[in-house]
Amino acid sequence: MQSRTLPLLVLIVGILQPLAGALAPLTGIGIPVGDANRAAQAPEQPMPLFFSIWGVIFAVYIAFGLAGLRKPESWPQAIGLPLLLAGVGNIIWMLSAQLLNLQLLNFILLGPIFLFAWLAARSAHDLRGGAASASYYIGATASGLLAGWISAATAVSIPLTIRNLTGLGETDFPWPMFWATLGSAGVFAWLFASRISASLWYFAALGWGILGIAFHNWVETGMHLIGHIAFGCLILLLLVRLTRGAKPVRPAP
Repeated sequence: MQSRTLPLLVLIVGILQPLAGALAPLTGIGIPVGDANRAAQAPEQPMPLFFSIWGVIFAVYIAFGLAGLRKPESWPQAIGLPLLLAGVGNIIWMLSAQLLNLQLLNFILLGPIFLFAWLAARSAHDLRGGAASASYYIGATASGLLAGWISAATAVSIPLTIRNLTGLGETDFPWPMFWATLGSAGVFAWLFASRISASLWYFAALGWGILGIAFHNWVETGMHLIGHIAFGCLILLLLVRLTRGAKPVRPAP
């Protein structure tokens, strides 16, 4: 019989993530995550409302831990371990963003979250076709959503880091910064679909981020053309995924 230790750790980390993100608002210590990692007029940023996807990710993450405590024998530990490490990385990132607020460090700290979320999604893909349980489907959903959203966050953080290192303002070079984000998101989507997983949850989360960029420019920046192009790129991305599918290569034995 499998141990309940790993599901318990996933549950604990799932609860700690939103608490870590609320450190500054609750205690007054540091800078809120949203303020520390946002350039309000930069065209490549999602509208703040769209960051609410974190609530969905945390809820599914916690449900995955609870499912393992309830039925540890059918809980996929191959998904659980990288998802646990991604969650720990997320806590470190959120604490760093609030307490240190160093953009380059924040960008570097996205790396481990990105890596472990993609590993969890790959593990979920490799387990497809087996004796799938409710725990598997919850874990596959959590890993796909986290991998997709962290891809969006990384793409958005590239121009944010460039602006920080070069002293550029939020509205300087809007088109190159916008295309740096959309281009990165497109590369991530291609790599994920061709090398990692066929998860539609990944594209749902990544697409949500791109939709947030469109609404940000329609509603907040007034750069409507950028908003239209972001929306067009989103439709193209989803059409390509739904019509051409995803066939991740299998690693060599």
